[in-house]
Amino acid sequence: MIAAPATTARILVVDDEPDIVALVVYHLAKSGYRVSSASTGPDAVAVAKRERPALVVLDLMLPGLSGFDVLREIRGDAGTKDIAVLMLTARKEEPDRIKGLSLGADDYLTKPFSPQELVLRVQAILRRTTAAGQAGDVLQAGPITIDRAAHTVSVGGELLDLTATEYKLLLTLAERRGRVQARTHLLETVWEAAPDIQTRTVDMHVQRLRSKLGVAGDLIETVRGFGYRLSATQAKGA
Repeated sequence: MIAAPATTARILVVDDEPDIVALVVYHLAKSGYRVSSASTGPDAVAVAKRERPALVVLDLMLPGLSGFDVLREIRGDAGTKDIAVLMLTARKEEPDRIKGLSLGADDYLTKPFSPQELVLRVQAILRRTTAAGQAGDVLQAGPITIDRAAHTVSVGGELLDLTATEYKLLLTLAERRGRVQARTHLLETVWEAAPDIQTRTVDMHVQRLRSKLGVAGDLIETVRGFGYRLSATQAKGA
């Protein structure tokens, strides 16, 4: 049995298949969430901007705008950039998963899917999004400053625009600075996912996080065959 969320969050379900929408809405509402829906790309963007949901369950193949385009619109708008996104699609090819994660999706679930697994993934995403801003101190890692109370990250005093998952990934590495973190451990800690889920998810988020950190991105070191660590030494050029 899946426990109801501690706080009621609003979720937007975007899919052009009425049966899928009805199934997802039913199980999310049953778990205690407030749920809205949209069936086209433009409607999804409009509802996201109007309602500011905590999370969007987003199909890829939509009329008007593709799911990728909707994701770009959400991440590119200051009012919606922090909304969590779970991609839900029949497209199982790795390039599609990589593209979705590269554009800022927090997780990727393929059809056919288990409604219980979808609800659990939604809960996991929202838990880490909420937890990311609950600690009350500042963590310094070289030129990187993580304000856990304000849920912000800056490099050399310049604020960065990170998604909730990127923030949690960086925070996890910073809190264990100098220690190697296995990909499977990061999946369990950051994504709260079973370790048999593709570790490529971690690699794509690390790649995007390094890019956003700029010169400080060199602090995230790859340990071949194992995982990643945040270096205990200063980044080059920082």
